[in-house]
Amino acid sequence: MGNEIHILGGDPPVEVLLKRSARARRFTLRVSRSSGQVTLSMPHHAPEAEAIAFLDAREGWVRKHLTASPAPARPVIGGAIPIEGQLRQIVPGTGRSARLIEGRVELPEGQEGPRMAALLKQMARDRLAERSAHHAGQLGRSFGRITLRDTRSRWGSCSSKGDLMYCWRLIMAPPEVLDYVAAHEVAHLVEMNHSPAFWAVCERLCPGYQPHRDWLRRNGAELLAWRFDRLP
Repeated sequence: MGNEIHILGGDPPVEVLLKRSARARRFTLRVSRSSGQVTLSMPHHAPEAEAIAFLDAREGWVRKHLTASPAPARPVIGGAIPIEGQLRQIVPGTGRSARLIEGRVELPEGQEGPRMAALLKQMARDRLAERSAHHAGQLGRSFGRITLRDTRSRWGSCSSKGDLMYCWRLIMAPPEVLDYVAAHEVAHLVEMNHSPAFWAVCERLCPGYQPHRDWLRRNGAELLAWRFDRLP
């Protein structure tokens, strides 16, 4: 049997994805802070009745975490969106592209989400490429290509080949937070681990990085809650 949807009764009802996994050894509940998706991972051959009983016993935990999750947000004309750590007003724009001008986002009507995402991705690529090159130069190292993705589980990564991947939503965070993530991933060019030696390299590249790391832990879910898909 593959994945199934179970509706947790109550007010309001909650949709739960029952996900079977050959690697799971026990029941595990997860509530996505970005999408609000509730997932119950379960061993492949576990009886569904046991999974439902496990879920029902933890209904209060599920609802508590759903309440704590930030509500989804969309870029709309007349609203505001965080860019580089500051709320930028969104005003009507002309042409086909969104533009950041004098601290405001000029956004043409129609397909607001994709057009805003395109602006953020371009800004993120420029800033992350510049900061990555800066930190790599400090270490006398070089990296491969830079890839931007809309990731949910990590803000960046460094491959064994030296390729760097970043979540483009980092451009919504304060510049010093983005800079920390760039320093973190570039540090992996020297130490492909999270050993004390690795954190020493991070400190060298980004002195006093801990507050920036903490900022992401506290506020990252709010960045992930923004939706940029096209409305029907």
